Amino acid sequence: MASIQTEREDKFDADADFVFPSLTDLAPKGGSIDVSEVQLVSSYYDTADLDLLRRGITLRRRRGDADTGWHAKVPADKARTEIRLPLGTGEDAVVPDELADLLVGAALGKPLVPVATLTSLRRVHVVTGAGGAVLAEVADDSVSADVPGAPGSVWRELEVELGPAGSEKTLDKAAKVLKSAGATRSASSSKLHRALTTRPARPSSTPIGVVAAYLDEQAQAIFAGDVYLRRGLDPIHSTRVAIRRYRSTLRVFADLFDDEQAERFDEELSWYAGLLGEVRDRQVQRARFSAAVHTLPEELVLGPVASRIENDLLAEQIRSRAIVTTELDGDRYRRLLTTLTTWSQKLPLVDGAEDVGEKSLTKLARKASKKVARRIDQAIELGDDEALHKARKAAKRARYAAELMQPILGKKEAKAEIKKFKHVQEVLGEHQDSVVAAQTLQKLGRVAGVTPGENGFTFGLLYAREMQAAEAARAAVSDLSL
Repeated sequence: MASIQTEREDKFDADADFVFPSLTDLAPKGGSIDVSEVQLVSSYYDTADLDLLRRGITLRRRRGDADTGWHAKVPADKARTEIRLPLGTGEDAVVPDELADLLVGAALGKPLVPVATLTSLRRVHVVTGAGGAVLAEVADDSVSADVPGAPGSVWRELEVELGPAGSEKTLDKAAKVLKSAGATRSASSSKLHRALTTRPARPSSTPIGVVAAYLDEQAQAIFAGDVYLRRGLDPIHSTRVAIRRYRSTLRVFADLFDDEQAERFDEELSWYAGLLGEVRDRQVQRARFSAAVHTLPEELVLGPVASRIENDLLAEQIRSRAIVTTELDGDRYRRLLTTLTTWSQKLPLVDGAEDVGEKSLTKLARKASKKVARRIDQAIELGDDEALHKARKAAKRARYAAELMQPILGKKEAKAEIKKFKHVQEVLGEHQDSVVAAQTLQKLGRVAGVTPGENGFTFGLLYAREMQAAEAARAAVSDLSL
């Protein structure tokens, strides 16, 4: 059975003659720094096309220290999740089925084969607090890479891995010490990335490069979500957000993309987001309704209200999750992942898009901003749920466009735009959540009202509260200013 742990680390490059600095400032009073040395041999596996590496995922078979075993590292926000399996007996170097099954989506169904062997002479400095808890491990690695069909390479690398008792402050202090001694932030995401020759990175400093980098970031989150879903974890929300960001980019910056291909891919992303949404909606409503019931006076909760909510919605959530699990091995989903990979390799751009300037890109983002104002005015005028929902979607797209444009607009301006549209999104989101919640409560109340031993009264009360919340949110829309 695989174990899972979250890993947070920083990597630095150093010259061969780099003098490792003193780390005494990292240990608090009463703490200590223990030094040991070990030789590690890591055999890395990927597809022949390096599909895992393209997604920031690494799979290795390590020997030589306490971490001996199979490790699959998957991106997770600012950290990485490491899935571990024992090495097994003998010298069998075949990828265990459990890991192969988890990575089948990211590998696009292709076989996993050895792609490199890295040998590291590692000198580890373990920084502990006064009570002996580990704050961080700072490793000084001399690495040699053996890549089939390519000349070997040698380099020096430093790693700072956060310990259970460490914090972001620990990482910052360690980075400051290493950089003061002459180390630089690593340009590679992993040792394997440095060892292998991968496709040239698209220069993110160009306007089209900014768009491509943003889309690639979302693609990586979607692929990471695939691994976590297969592991039985819950990346539903983060995966849906990545899909929304991707689709918003296709809409806001539609002038850059081939219409037919973008429209077709948007439909597929919408299909997958819809499957995940069926799960997420039940998760959100279970929490929302449970909190609402617990705020009611005891005498107003008539019948097994909490159990009716939990049992019905959980059953629907489980059924929806089962559909997602089935689709993960379906042809349609596999084609979606293949398209995602193809777009990361080369976007289907219209003629001239590669040369688009910052001014043109900014104009498209500004157009998305103006659309929010128009949609809000329409919502205030019409006052119906559909108009409010359209305004909310426009606010989301404008917010994600501001995120994408940060390298061009600058951090200060982009953050102001993001904050503005996030506020609009939250106000309109509360309206939408209340409307959907009211519909669900009405359905639950109907069932409870005709079930012996139950009563629809409390559901009616909760329904009324949601309608009041929707009305309050609708009124708040009038106060929005852009």
